[in-house]
Amino acid sequence: MQKMAATATYPPPPPFYKLYKDYLQDPKSAPEPPPPIQGTYVLFGGNYATEDVLPGLEDQGVRQLFPKGPNIDFEKELKSLNRELQLHLLELADVLVERPSQYARRVEDVSLIFKNLHHLLNSLHPHQARATLIHILELQIQRRKQAVEDIKRRREEAQRLLKEALATLDGY
Repeated sequence: MQKMAATATYPPPPPFYKLYKDYLQDPKSAPEPPPPIQGTYVLFGGNYATEDVLPGLEDQGVRQLFPKGPNIDFEKELKSLNRELQLHLLELADVLVERPSQYARRVEDVSLIFKNLHHLLNSLHPHQARATLIHILELQIQRRKQAVEDIKRRREEAQRLLKEALATLDGY
C-alpha cells in the first residue's frame, strides 16, 4: 500500500505580499508598481511587442496585390480583390472539371487573394475601433444631455409644486 503525501490545494502566496502588510493603515507604505514594459517581452515562451503593428504582407512572404503606400482606397481595393477572387474561383471550377491535375496553381492564386483581402480588412481595424469609440462617446453625450434636461424638468416641476404648496398654506 502506497502512502500519499499531503499537499496544499493552493500554493502559498508569493513572499512579496509582506510588503503590503501595513497598507490598510498607511497606503503610501506599499511600493510603487513597476513601470510599464517598453519594447519586446517574453510571455509563456512567445515573444511579444508592446506596439501593436500589423506586419506587411511582404514581411510575411506573401505577394501584395494592391498598391503600397499610406493612402490606400480600401473600398476600391477590396472591391477589386473581390472581383478577382470571383474570377479565380470560376477558373478553379473550370480547371477542376476539365484539367483536375492542374488545380494546385489555381488554389494558390485563390489563397493569395484571400490573404490580401484578410490583410486589407485587418488594416481597417484601427479605423473601426476609432469609429466605434466615437459612436459610444456620442451616445454618452446624448444620454447625459437627456439626463440634464430631465433634471431641469423635474426641478421646474418641484418648484411649481412648492409654489402651489406655499400658496395653499398662505390661503389658510
